[in-house]
Amino acid sequence: MPDADGTPLRVAIVGAESTGKSELARALADALAREFGLRARVVDEFLRDWCDVHARTPRADEQEGIALEHARRIHAASPSDTDARRIADVAALPDVDVVLCDTTPLMVAVYSDLLFDDRSLEPVARACQDTMDLTLLTSLDLPWVADGLQRDGPHVRGPVDARVRARLLAWGTPWSLVSGSGPARVASALDALRPLLRQRARTGRSAGLFSRLSDTLAGPPGPAWVCERCDDPACEHLGRPA
Repeated sequence: MPDADGTPLRVAIVGAESTGKSELARALADALAREFGLRARVVDEFLRDWCDVHARTPRADEQEGIALEHARRIHAASPSDTDARRIADVAALPDVDVVLCDTTPLMVAVYSDLLFDDRSLEPVARACQDTMDLTLLTSLDLPWVADGLQRDGPHVRGPVDARVRARLLAWGTPWSLVSGSGPARVASALDALRPLLRQRARTGRSAGLFSRLSDTLAGPPGPAWVCERCDDPACEHLGRPA
C-alpha cells in the first residue's frame, strides 16, 4: 500500500507506560496481514534497546541522541523508492505497505519535559510526528504492570497521557484513541485505520493488492473530530478526512 511516491503508510503508536503499545504493534501487524493481506513492519522502541544495553535509564543529556536515533530508524523503515536505493541498511528489506512505530520521539520529548523540565526536544518530536499518517494513542484502561527500568509507576501515567494529548492537539496531529483489551484493542486500532486504508485503496499505485481488502473498507468514514476530555472511543476519532 505505498503511496504514489512509494512511501508506506506510517502509523505511530504512542501513550503512557503499560498501556500495551508494543503488544498492540505486533498484534496489529498480524491483523493487517491476516485480514487485508498487507505487509506491515514494526519499528521497535529504541529507548528499550538503549536501557537494556546500558542497564539504566538515560540522563537528561542523553535524551536527544535517543530521540534522533529513533527518528532515523523510523525513516529507514519507511523510505521512498528513491531513498531505498541510497540507504544501505534498508535496500535489501522486502516491500512494506504499513510501518507501525512502537512509539516515536514524541514520547522521549514528553518524558524529558516531565522528568527534566526540558522541552528542547519538541522540534525533533514534531518533525517526526508530522511524517505520520495516523497516530494511535493508547488509553489508560489497562492495568499498570512493572516492566524493568522503563516503568516509573502508575502515578506517572496520567501526567504523561495529558502531555501527549496536549502536544497532539497543539500540533494538529491526526490521532485516534485506542481502547479495550486483547482483540477489542486491536479492533479499535483497525477501526481508526480503515479510513486511511480506504483512501490508499482509491489513490495508491498498488491497486492489485487492495483487491484483497475486506468489504468493510467500502463503508462510510467515521466522524472526523477529536475530543480532548474523555476516553470514549465513540467520541475520539481520526481528525483527518478520508
